Amino acid sequence: MYRLGIDVGGTNTDAVIMQGRNVLSGVKASTTEDVTSGVLEAMEAAISKAGVDRAKITHVMIGTTHFTNAVIERRHINPVAAIRLGLPATACLPPMVDWPDDLREAVGGHGYLVRGGYEFDGRELAALDLDEIDRIADDINAKRIGAVAITSVFGPINAKMEEEARTRLLRKCPDLPVVLSSEIGRIGLLERESAAVMNASLLKLSARTVDAFANALKSAGLDCPFFITQNDGTLMGAEVVKRFPVLTFASGPTNSMRGAAFLTGVRDGIVVDIGGTTTDIGSLQHGFPRQAATVVDIGGVRTNFRMPDVFSIGLGGGSLVRQKADAVTVGPQSVGYRITREARVFGGDTLTATDIAVARGEASVGDASKVAGLDPALLTAAREEITRMLERAIERTRLSPDPIPVIAVGGGSILMPDRIGDLDVIRPENFAVANAVGAAIAQISGEVDRIFSLEKGLTREICLKQAEDEAREKAIRSGADASTIETIEREDVPLAYLPGNATRIHVKVVGEMGGYDA
Repeated sequence: MYRLGIDVGGTNTDAVIMQGRNVLSGVKASTTEDVTSGVLEAMEAAISKAGVDRAKITHVMIGTTHFTNAVIERRHINPVAAIRLGLPATACLPPMVDWPDDLREAVGGHGYLVRGGYEFDGRELAALDLDEIDRIADDINAKRIGAVAITSVFGPINAKMEEEARTRLLRKCPDLPVVLSSEIGRIGLLERESAAVMNASLLKLSARTVDAFANALKSAGLDCPFFITQNDGTLMGAEVVKRFPVLTFASGPTNSMRGAAFLTGVRDGIVVDIGGTTTDIGSLQHGFPRQAATVVDIGGVRTNFRMPDVFSIGLGGGSLVRQKADAVTVGPQSVGYRITREARVFGGDTLTATDIAVARGEASVGDASKVAGLDPALLTAAREEITRMLERAIERTRLSPDPIPVIAVGGGSILMPDRIGDLDVIRPENFAVANAVGAAIAQISGEVDRIFSLEKGLTREICLKQAEDEAREKAIRSGADASTIETIEREDVPLAYLPGNATRIHVKVVGEMGGYDA
């Protein structure tokens, strides 16, 4: 039985065929404008190279940048009604108050404030105004708004009001897609609300994208379930992706980090993923990407759903190399997926970072004779600038002065020297398709992040156990094999500013794929 892993990047679409822990084939194809044809090309090449019977491919895992790009480029976004349950509190900061004007305009700017919400411990802040929900439903129908995001103050503590509001809304708008913030974000009202609104705006795109992937696999003769990687290094079923497209944000760097951990056996280190346009740097903890502890900016919007703590710089194999006076610059502009046409080693007339590596004898791609006449001083200066950019990015990611391994992956990792500062660099086998490997070996996760009140006989240990059991149950419902589940994150933070001896508990578990119930 085999697994097919696919990762769609800005420059290349990578695919691997794996059997157990063995990588049977790994290929790259240029990412195409429609994406789907590039996926088909990479998939067919990987199957052909491995020489396997496609009927024996049991699972397909896909990492995609569709949804991140939609937000960044302000394309394929639909209008959303943002309903907040929080009056009389929160009135001073309406929904989407801190969004960029162009993105707020793209989602319609429809914000509604309603009486309701909870205190931190689940006590009612105000009763839900159901009559106001009816009036909003009439307005949604009149304006033909295509989706709704409902956010309650402290919704993750008690989701009852969000669910009540949804039920009431669907009486007058029976076919309306509704997103509840309690199902997406963590504690933090504005950030969670923004994540819910963003998710709702992408629902039509997610349905089209998932159906396109399904049709692509069907046309390739693959009759097996497929999964989409999410940004914590684990998997979602196709139907879950249709409901929660935002959970795929930053899944590309996450796949690379998981692939790097798998290919090297390193569980704690720094991963440097160098592509054609950018370099992503992040830390591995227990074989998974370290998660960002603060809010994360997506397309100019502050959100607080789980995201890997990844730092990106404009350096890649296709980065433009320019000489200005006495200085040499590398990037951030790049030829991207056009590198095989425009870089000098491939017959083009644009000087790129790949040309520098080939001219210095550090890589053997394309035709080295086409860069043989480059000025040695230019080569040295460009090499020093590339190394300086990588050193600064890695130092920014380090949490301690202790020497830890640096794992270089991605097609552009030919730019990475064998040693960076005081750290050794590991370049594993199949490093160029580590992101597709990360997709192929992804697991199923379950996560809990909420506030517990340590009163009425509840101890810290009891609350931690409750959270862990809840996380395990979520993972099993998502398709994890119960016997393989392990806890990879477990922390509690006392909240001195809240009454009732409150503590915030975060638990995350992962397990191997078992059955799947979408």
